[in-house]
This record gives sequence, structure tokens and C-alpha cells, in this order.
Amino acid sequence: MYNPQQQKELDHLARELLRRLAKSKPEADGEGEAAELAGSLSRVIRYNDWKYYVQSDPVLSDAEYDRLFTALKALEATHPEVIEADSPTQRVAGGLTRAFPPVSHLVPMLSLENSYNEQDLTEWDRRARESTGLGELEYCVEPKFDGAGISLVYEEDRLSRGATRGDGAVGEEITVNIRQIRAIPLAAKFSSFGIGQAEIRGEVMINKDIFKKFNEQRAAENLPPLANPRNAASGSLRMVDPREVGKRGLTAILYHLSFFQNLPGKPLHPTTHAGVLEMLRSLGFRSPAGDMKVVRGIQEVIACCREAEQRRDALPFEIDGMVIKVNDLALQEQMGMTSHHPRWAMAFKFRARQGTSKLRRVEFQVGRTGSVTPVAKIDPVPIGGVTVSSVSLFNEDVVKEKDLRIGDTVLVERAGDVIPYIVKPMVDLRDGTEKKIRFPRDCPVCGNELVRSPDESAWRCVNASCKAQVVERIVHFVSKDAMDIRSLGETNVKKFYDLGLLPDIPGIYSLDFDKLKELEGFGPRSLQNLRDAIDHSRTQPLHRLIYGLGIRYVGEATAKTLASAVHDIGDLEDWDVEKLTRLEDIGPKVAESVHRFFTNRDNLNMLKILKSSGVNSQSAQYKATGSGTLHGKTFLFTGTLSGMKRSEAEELVEAHGGKLLGNVSTHLNYLVAGEEAGSKLEKAKKIHSVIILDEAGFLKLIGEQKKGTHGG
Repeated sequence: MYNPQQQKELDHLARELLRRLAKSKPEADGEGEAAELAGSLSRVIRYNDWKYYVQSDPVLSDAEYDRLFTALKALEATHPEVIEADSPTQRVAGGLTRAFPPVSHLVPMLSLENSYNEQDLTEWDRRARESTGLGELEYCVEPKFDGAGISLVYEEDRLSRGATRGDGAVGEEITVNIRQIRAIPLAAKFSSFGIGQAEIRGEVMINKDIFKKFNEQRAAENLPPLANPRNAASGSLRMVDPREVGKRGLTAILYHLSFFQNLPGKPLHPTTHAGVLEMLRSLGFRSPAGDMKVVRGIQEVIACCREAEQRRDALPFEIDGMVIKVNDLALQEQMGMTSHHPRWAMAFKFRARQGTSKLRRVEFQVGRTGSVTPVAKIDPVPIGGVTVSSVSLFNEDVVKEKDLRIGDTVLVERAGDVIPYIVKPMVDLRDGTEKKIRFPRDCPVCGNELVRSPDESAWRCVNASCKAQVVERIVHFVSKDAMDIRSLGETNVKKFYDLGLLPDIPGIYSLDFDKLKELEGFGPRSLQNLRDAIDHSRTQPLHRLIYGLGIRYVGEATAKTLASAVHDIGDLEDWDVEKLTRLEDIGPKVAESVHRFFTNRDNLNMLKILKSSGVNSQSAQYKATGSGTLHGKTFLFTGTLSGMKRSEAEELVEAHGGKLLGNVSTHLNYLVAGEEAGSKLEKAKKIHSVIILDEAGFLKLIGEQKKGTHGG
């Protein structure tokens, strides 16, 4: 969309505008100067939207971007006559959308014919060759994105309508929400390709990392996580408040030109499907152009599908297969379509990540905050390479909403790294022996009466001395994502608690090892392993300690945000709610919970004991030694490391002052490639400034940095 010279000019313009704004407010003398300034701000913001949301290669900080956007809003408020329909400010809607009226697609959104094995593909290829009379066909193979289908209409180069797929013929008009997705340009020069009106198809998606963070936040709020990114994307598109849609981190991948009208005397330029994808990319859309392959013959297609299935988990988005299309658009027209699907396309579906099982019983577990969670025990079923036998049902409302019953045959889903989730009961298979699930009204552990707040979906045990809560808090503290005391798992925590050897979290650091020697199964080696694990936990980075404290609503991401904002954990004692909400992604509810924790006398006393036990309480960037040797250097990991977990390697980077990136870009300094490294490695090879290291090279770099720190 932007050539190198244009990018350079826009980067320069952005800096000039930022310098101008630093000196004064965005004032202008007269309509002409206001229009010129508004045009400059709009061009820079649109360019940076493209860099951030389409290229995943930001060139401005969030604060700089916000400064430009705020300036444009202020200028347009003073000079409303300069507001253009495709101004970046016009994405933001002011009110709620009460209804999504039905709208007919210009061309029906047909389904794809599915194949589940190589024989299906071979048979489809045979029919395609017979239909065209050719001996071998050229195919375009691209990912089958697992998102929410959309249809966009552009007229005279401007977005005029956005709609859901609906039943294929009629969808719901969601233009106001579509405008909140910054990966979708409000204006695109289809006219440069001789097109006056265009209807394009694609999928609205959520990046896996964004989805994981979103579910972590829901879990911290005791809300049921969404089953998969597809459901999250689909639900987001139909939210009544467009501003909330804009906060969901949605993107869109456009992959098909379903309808177009040529401008007089100007025929359509692309003659192949691959050409259409390149056209969409050149117009500023996110398209599969970089992920698709053009091949000849069905054997090359099959090889592409095999390779893609192996690396599906390394991709930033969920895909559930590959789509194979005849590349020549004229041949597509010749082959035509049925009432259900086009004859020139076939979807190769990967192995299913769903399964059915029998719901045998429900157990009620008490968490560290007292919330009671129903857990379904099902017959073991393999799903996505994992055998599932336990599935959280989250709360009583979910059980009632799904009308789950003991004895039901249930559909279970597991997508990527998402936890198993019961999609629905198979109602048609009920035989009358199924029993309703009864939620307890007394704590299943201590017997105290459960309570439920009007604004919550969870029943809670409010007995602070309830054994389950104390034990669960300790179990959480020692878990691998918190303090990672590997030899002190749930079984040992419960055993030590019952024996009076581990009454609370600080008790971990004063365990009586002489008494532990008397216990069966605790020989010299196991005791030494436990002692070493406890000693190592004292050196864990601050964000692990904060996460391990089990503060309500504080997940791993929020813990890192808090840790990076303070010198010492004790500093949070002086932070009020207003100051906390200034931090990224921390809203009033989270801020109130954090403030409440760090003003509680018992909690502060616990932290004092932990500090006196040698537990690290300082943020990495404030440590005096060995903390900044990688300062200013950026890292990204791909593939599987053999000597350590990826999370451990990332912590090494952060401990030495380095920064982690989520994608390959020109801002990346080092890509560390493990075994089975995928597309990130290939992309990094094309950027000369990126240094590619294997695991040994990374460890050598860290070792050299340590050596340099100590003056060796």
C-alpha cells in the first residue's frame, strides 16, 4: 500500500507533527490551513494504523499515536467543516447499536465443499480437470481461517457497508462495528484497478495471544472463558456498544473478491486469485497473500496441506484447514458453482479438535478466593492430541444456561491452547435417565453457608479459615507460572497442611526439614530437591511473586504491568486507585482489588515475612547488578527449545533488561530459533538487521552478558 519512499515521507511528517504539537495546541488560521493540517494528521494516522494492524510493525509509541489522534479530534471539533468521511475519528461511534437489520449480499456467500483426506482432494482434482479439459491445474493454497465471516462493500473507494455472513444470502448489517476494526480501511482505491463497486469477503479474527490475555482477564473476574477465538470474534461483532468492539483487539483478513463493477472502459486488472490477494494487500487490507502458495498439480497441494497442519499451532491465528482454489479466474467462471458451493474451491479440514463423551458426575471445588466451581467428570476422550476427562463448568449460571445433566452425551471442544470446554449437551440422545445438576448451598469443604453477590455469578464460601482456600492459595503460590516450586505440588501442600507443617504461604520458607525426614517417601534426594526449589524461588522476578499472591482479578499480564511500574513491591502500598488505573489495561475493578490487597494489614505483614525470608521484592530494571546488559535489545522466540522452556528463556531476557516482541519486524534485534521454527524464521531471514540465534547462541550471548557485568 505504501512504497518505501512514501513510508519515509510519512514517518518524517509524523515527527514534524509531533514536534509541532509539543509546542502548542493544533490551532489553524482559517479553513484552508485547518483542512491542510487535518489532512496531514489523517494521512499519518491512517499510515500508522496500517503499520500496526496490518503489518504488525508499529513505528510510533502508543502515547505518540494518541497525541496525534487527540489533536485531530480537537481540530475537527473546532473546524467541523474539514471532517472527511474516511477520517480516522469517524471510526468511533457515539451511541449504542440497538438492532442489526438484515441485508442481502450482492452475491450469496456459499459454503465450501469439505475434504478430510487426500483421497477427497484427488477426486476433486479429477473432477476439476475434467471440467476444464486441462491435464494439470494451477492452484492457490491458503489458510482456512477459523473466524467470523464478513462481507464488505466499497463504493467509489469508500466503505459503504459491512455485514455478517448470516445464512449466506442475507446477513446482518454491522457497518458501525466493522468501522471499529482498524485493519479494515475506511477508504481503499479500488478505482486504481478499474473497479467502481466491490464486494469482498473475509474473516474477523482475534490473535491467539490477545485471546489468551482476554480469557485470563475473564478468569480473574470469575467469568467463564470464551471457548475459542472464533466465538470471541463472532460475539464481538454483534456487541451493542461499538466502542467496546474497538477494545476487543479484532483484526480482519480479506481473501475473496466476490463481486465487482468495472469503471467505464477500465477492465479488472488481476486475472488470478493470487493476483486478487496481492491487490487487496496493496490496497491496505490484511490478506493471505504472504501465507498462500501457488502450485501445480494435486500432489503439490497435498504437500502444502501436510506442512500447514504441522505448523498450525505456530501461527498467530487459529486455522482449521487449508483452502484450495483454482488460480485462474476465467477457469473459475467456467467451472461455475452449485447452489451450495463453488466447484473451483475445496476446503481441506485438519483433524477435529472436538469430541463427544459422557458426563458421569460433577464435583464442586473451592478456589483460593472462596468461589465454588463445578467440574464435570467425563469419560476420557482424546481431543487435539490431549486426553480430556475433567472440564470446568465455571458457575451455576452456565450449567443452567446449557441445561447440562448427569448422564448427558456432551460435545467437548479444545482449540489450540484453550482449556477444554463443553459446547452443548446432545439433547436428541437423552433417554430419560439423565439427572439435573444440583448446586450445593453449603461449602463442600467446611460446611459453611455459601453466599452469592448480586453482581456476581459465583457462589462463595466466606469462611477465611476454610481449608480449601488456604491450601489453594499455597498451591497457587508454588505453581509453575508463579514461584515455580516444583517439588511442592498440590499433593505435598495438602499433606504438609494436614500435618500442621505448612500453615500458610510464608511457612514455605520456614519448613522444618527435620520433621520432613520422618515422612514416608522423603529421602535425602527428594528433600534436597525441595530445598533447592524453595531457594530458587527466592530469586524469581517480581511479577511472579505478585501473580503468586493470588490477588483477585490479577493474572500474569496484569502482574507484569504492576511489576514494571514500581521499584519494590512495597511501593504499591502507597498507590491509590486513581494512580493504578493510569497503568495499561488496569480498570477500576482491578485497581480497587489491588488497592484493597495492599492496604490490608495481614497481607502487608505476610509480605514483610516473605522479604525477611529472602524472597525477591524488587523489579528487575531497578536491581543494581546484572539487570541492564541487554537494555534496548529486543528478542523473539520461535520453535521449541531443548534445554529450557520458552518462558524461562524469556525471563532471562527480561532479567537482563531486554524487551520481548510478539512479531517479526524491523524493530527486532534477535530471533532465537528452536526446533521446528516456522514462518517467523522465514520472515526474519528477509530482514537484514535481525540477528538469528539458535539456543546455544542465545545462551552464549546471555553468558557473555553476565561475564561483562561482573567485569570478567
